[in-house]
Amino acid sequence: MDHLIIKPKSHEEHDQTEDEILVEQAKAGDQEAFSELVRRHRSKVYGYARSYTQEAFLAEDIVQDALIRAFLHLGTLVDSRRFLPWLHRIVRNQAYTRLSKGSQKRETVFSSLGKQTQEQEPTDWEDLDSILHRLGRSWSHSAQNTNPEEVMVRRELFETIRSLLYCLNPRERRIVESHFFDHLAPHEIAHMFQMSQANVYQVLSRSRKKLIQEKTRVVVDQYMKTRKVAGCMKQAVLNKPEAFTMPTWVTCAAALYGMVESTERKMSLPMILGLSGHAFRLTIVPENIHIAGPTMFHFQRVLQQGLKNMGFESRAVTSYHLSCEPSMNANQVEPSLLSPEARQKRQLSVLLPEALELVHRSIDKGHPVLAWDLFMPEFGLIYGYNDEKRVFYAGDNCRNDSTIPYENLGRGILEELFVLAIDRAFPIDQRTMLANALQSALVHYRGEEPQDASCVNGLAAYAAWQEAYEKGTVESNGNAYTTVVNGDARRYASLFWSEIVDTWTDSVFDEVRPLMKEAASLYGAIADDLDRLSKLFPFPAGGEPNDAEQGKQAIALLQAIERNERAAVSVLEQIQMGLIANQACT
Repeated sequence: MDHLIIKPKSHEEHDQTEDEILVEQAKAGDQEAFSELVRRHRSKVYGYARSYTQEAFLAEDIVQDALIRAFLHLGTLVDSRRFLPWLHRIVRNQAYTRLSKGSQKRETVFSSLGKQTQEQEPTDWEDLDSILHRLGRSWSHSAQNTNPEEVMVRRELFETIRSLLYCLNPRERRIVESHFFDHLAPHEIAHMFQMSQANVYQVLSRSRKKLIQEKTRVVVDQYMKTRKVAGCMKQAVLNKPEAFTMPTWVTCAAALYGMVESTERKMSLPMILGLSGHAFRLTIVPENIHIAGPTMFHFQRVLQQGLKNMGFESRAVTSYHLSCEPSMNANQVEPSLLSPEARQKRQLSVLLPEALELVHRSIDKGHPVLAWDLFMPEFGLIYGYNDEKRVFYAGDNCRNDSTIPYENLGRGILEELFVLAIDRAFPIDQRTMLANALQSALVHYRGEEPQDASCVNGLAAYAAWQEAYEKGTVESNGNAYTTVVNGDARRYASLFWSEIVDTWTDSVFDEVRPLMKEAASLYGAIADDLDRLSKLFPFPAGGEPNDAEQGKQAIALLQAIERNERAAVSVLEQIQMGLIANQACT
């Protein structure tokens, strides 16, 4: 009789057998069994989540959501041997869900304060209100519900929310608990606490803001702990960017220069302004020529397109959006409002964890990060970090250079967060770069790009500017700033075209080279006239723009500038057509 040969189980088969046993035990309500499954497979699941996103904190969120859902739905797993593939599918679905929501998801408002319903809507694990309602439902059913799955979820949620609730004062905490945990309507809470219903809404709204702030701090702390566990806690400081010495009023161009100088694709400052389109931009706030005009553009769209014109893909984290009205003039506020102490009193940006991830990754790759409102409402660069001290090393070309606490990012006077980092460079030839830059400039000149209703873009801005002088409604500081910024931009536009004429020797530019020389001359004339306007209304005081006689001089200069600018736009259109014709022939 032949001997029966029994092969020993492989390591993988042994693990699968143990998984099967643990799954069956977990299905029967054994929490320790599920905890062991998590311990065995968490690193694999995390790696799987990271394959969908490069952001560590987002991958961690995906894993957390997936594990909770896995525990809740473990009973639906028919084949206990297929636990890991089944868990992978949950991770994949969670990743698709999270990524489809986009990086700018914001917390929703209390949308159901007056609604009390027994329907249990699906919990949005990113949203504070949804989590609180879920916790409240779990709490209220704790006496009747002995389901170990619900007990585990309730316990996890309770521990998380309990730590957050300590940021509230006792009265706020009791009101929040009454609404979410005891399911009392605002009018019932008002009666209980002898206060008006309006005050209940105010307390709940104020408490929610506090909870969101605390939640952000918790996420940041967790992110930093994750870095520490992974051995990534460190100090990394790049060489101080040459961009800090760039003599330009267009601070976003100086910051772009700093980003590009960290790559192998070196470019001059005039080339940066020209190819990014900032040498040709003009945005005016009608009526008063507010100081916000030159920076009233869609940061992400315009700056990313500018980098793309130069051959760079980039990634941004932003809470910035064009508002209905220009923001305050930082030059006219109490200086203390610009201090680090004032920043610490403002709301934390809910996008701070995501911004931290982007900054860390970019600095580690050797690229500084463009950021808005690091010291004042202008653009600058983050060029280093210190995880132990939780500070960035940052500066700009406005003579600011110091450390900034992580938590102060996005807490400037305008409370807007915007960071932009180079992701990768891609091959691009000079003709394509110039064609893209021309398209960006012409779209802006024609007023075809998305813009806020409170400002005017491109050539149409000249009429609005002249009208403000005619009405005598010009704000002196904002007008002086707008004038000097645009004069500086046009000076670099002239230098941009001159540099191309002198250094771009490819024959594809031969036919349009005379047009480029003409463009350089026109933009030089525009810059000269804007310099004359700046002498009439010097920054920062701004002179007397509403004086009738000086207003007439300003209007005459603007009319001459507009004529030359329209002529320059016509030349740009001819250059564009020439490049298209040349491409068709090759």
